[in-house]
Amino acid sequence: MTRVLYLIACAAGPTQYIDEGVRAAQADGWDVCLILTPSAALWWEPRMEELVDLTGHPVRSRYKLPWEQDALPKAAAILVAPMSCTTLNKWGAGISDTVAIGIPSEAVNMGVPVVAMPYFNQAQGAQPAVTRSVAMLRQQGVVVLDGPDGYESHPPKQGNPKAYPWEKALSAVRHRAGM
Repeated sequence: MTRVLYLIACAAGPTQYIDEGVRAAQADGWDVCLILTPSAALWWEPRMEELVDLTGHPVRSRYKLPWEQDALPKAAAILVAPMSCTTLNKWGAGISDTVAIGIPSEAVNMGVPVVAMPYFNQAQGAQPAVTRSVAMLRQQGVVVLDGPDGYESHPPKQGNPKAYPWEKALSAVRHRAGM
């Protein structure tokens, strides 16, 4: 039985290297389906076929239309990474205006293991909404990997998106999914 992981990436620095996250998940035994926020999809638009070839699945960045079939197999687990401050706060407030928020928002309440690891700077993380949003997601059962167990926010303009800790995220997914 193939384990399907939905990897959901936002317009945050490490998404320029999302292919590395996909490869790390594949090396971990996952069949990866990639979902991008609309802004993240724009980053990859000229090279989107590379991601389709890498995953073997269409890359989603919008809700499907009512007459369209589901293009992706059912997820065994979901990883939202890198998660932007915008996505965190929308999701925490229950705003599902993109498929990248709507899928995990619904899935966590349907028993699918969901892990999220942010990537944003300390100035963004200092916003009061961030603490509230993290608490709201954790209350629903989302494993939010921030701080020493996940991604520690960096000082403004000093992030290193290439060094995003994919293994920490994948380890948490394995643990949360009971694998």
